[in-house]
Amino acid sequence: MVKYYILIKRKYMKILVLEDDYSYRSSIKEYLEVLEYQVDDFENGDDALNAIFDNKYDLLLMDIIVPNITGYEVLKEVRKHNIEVPIILVTSLTDVDDLSVGYELGCNDYIRKPFSLKELKYRVTEAINSFHFKSNTNKIKLYADYMFDLDNEELTLNDTYIKLTQVETKVINFLIRRRGQFCTTQDMIVSIWDDDFISDADLRMHIKRIRDKTTKELIINSRGLGYKIEKF
Repeated sequence: MVKYYILIKRKYMKILVLEDDYSYRSSIKEYLEVLEYQVDDFENGDDALNAIFDNKYDLLLMDIIVPNITGYEVLKEVRKHNIEVPIILVTSLTDVDDLSVGYELGCNDYIRKPFSLKELKYRVTEAINSFHFKSNTNKIKLYADYMFDLDNEELTLNDTYIKLTQVETKVINFLIRRRGQFCTTQDMIVSIWDDDFISDADLRMHIKRIRDKTTKELIINSRGLGYKIEKF
């Protein structure tokens, strides 16, 4: 039976939470972190929007009625600037006309208050899987005949296993989640190594070793933009 949900390596996924209610925000953040997601949380729309422009997120989870600018306004700005990220709006609104506004602006889903943490888990998983891995298989096709198995974190070429180090696997995994877009070295270092001190030279070394084991076309780089793996 083909798996519907792709196993996500959550510790690599970054979520922004916009919620002005402290108890809701704290509960959501703590629960998502237990699930091994990285979470940035904000209580007002201005700070959240600034963070979205300064970082790359895998999901935006936003309340609608928040201080400064609303979740609707944040959503509108995100789509206006062609930022590709799935967005779930959190709301206590029940009117169909209110809900339709978010969909028209480009949100991917709604979750109504009050909600259970289990419901939140499935909504988040579905949004991330559907948006980033538009596929019902756990294998991602890469350049030429390279494939990456998300479940086992294995890279193959024509069914031949390519041995990667743990760090090299993290680099591949990170870039696959953002296929088709350049990722800066700073974004990669912060997301992959967290608090460890890693220099640009260290990252270049890991990229070179991956290319030595595969091909230079697998990971593309552009001066000033960073690195990317293309969509196929």
